[in-house]
Amino acid sequence: MQSEERSSSNKSHDLIIIGIAGSSGSGKSLLADTIVNEIGSDRVVVIREDFYYKDLSQLSLEQRNETNFDHPDAFDHALLIDHLKELKAGRSIETPVYDYTIHNRAKETMHVSKDNIIVVIEGILLFTEPELREQMDIRIFVDTPLDMCFIRRLQRDVIERDRTMESVVSQYRKTVRPMFIQFVEPSKRYADIIVPNGGRNRIAIEVIKSQMKAMLSKHPSKAIA
Repeated sequence: MQSEERSSSNKSHDLIIIGIAGSSGSGKSLLADTIVNEIGSDRVVVIREDFYYKDLSQLSLEQRNETNFDHPDAFDHALLIDHLKELKAGRSIETPVYDYTIHNRAKETMHVSKDNIIVVIEGILLFTEPELREQMDIRIFVDTPLDMCFIRRLQRDVIERDRTMESVVSQYRKTVRPMFIQFVEPSKRYADIIVPNGGRNRIAIEVIKSQMKAMLSKHPSKAIA
């Protein structure tokens, strides 16, 4: 698939930024974590778009529960863009950390070192913001059937995030599916690579790893073994 032209300024930086987008429950996180774990370097890091949900401390928990977390306005993409630019400029950052149980940012932050050479960012709406897309060297869209996405999301939210089945189903109907149709699905056209079935697609994983190694070979002093 043909992608939009990248900013020429991106090509002058050693840092490689890979964006992975797709529906909630599509397997984005599994794909990102699998690639990073198999590359096997402490100079490769994953950043979650979820870290950049806006701070909702001014709202009650009940009000936060009613927030549409699947709309682009729920994210502080401006901060994410600034952080990626800081890393490109050779400066370390402190990302927010999100606590799903309270629908708000946690008190702690996550340190991302300026010494990283690959940053993998994953999230549902990464390709909806033009300036954010421009920061990425490779854009990957995980394309998984919605029924499978819903099943994965239901299992994850009930088991890992202490949600009730009723609340997960209600949120999926009200916001998750409508926002996928309005924002996430159309953003697929900006992808360089479309991966069916996420982190379980071994062929796609090997192709992506090969591309990453080819990019790294241009910087032998920083190459991953």
